[in-house]
Amino acid sequence: VQLQASGGGLVQPGGSLRLSCAASGANVNAFAIGWFRQAPGKEREGVSSISSSDDLTYYADSVRGRFTISRDNAKNTVYLQMNNLSPEDAAVYYCAEDPSDSIPLGNYYMRSFLVSYDHWGQGTLVTVSS
Repeated sequence: VQLQASGGGLVQPGGSLRLSCAASGANVNAFAIGWFRQAPGKEREGVSSISSSDDLTYYADSVRGRFTISRDNAKNTVYLQMNNLSPEDAAVYYCAEDPSDSIPLGNYYMRSFLVSYDHWGQGTLVTVSS
């Protein structure tokens, strides 16, 4: 499967963006899908994930209540709706597939996935600034 993240851009603090993760080569509902981000000078971190059956989602504490992950199987795409953005959310955002379907189980699994996953795409840049 190949995943393409898009939808980033410049937004003012308090604004919203919706990121898309479009899959090709496989059905996006065959995997758990995670969103990760990396800010300049910082390590990549897990943001959110959704299980293949959509019955389990995970959110990092820093985004819970502001971000929502969802899946549209007809469009073979996973979305990340980001509301009330702050400068701390500025980063390059990446999506990735997890065939083991474990990343929505929690932070430990997201962190383990970060260590093992090795074919990151280009990501999409989110800039939050006034």
